[in-house]
Amino acid sequence: MNKFVVTPKEDKTVTMTIRIDKKLQEQYNELSAKTNHSRNELIGMALQYALDNMEIVERQI
Repeated sequence: MNKFVVTPKEDKTVTMTIRIDKKLQEQYNELSAKTNHSRNELIGMALQYALDNMEIVERQI
């Protein structure tokens, strides 16, 4: 009989606390209800999209 092997779970998430405008939170709540994605999932997706599509422009003096 084969053994039941359990390996440690790799934890790739962290908990962060941020302050956002109440209206923005309401918009994420509404989007969450419409899409059946958690607010946390949606914010994570938005943050990843922002990083993937960000352009940094040097300030001209």
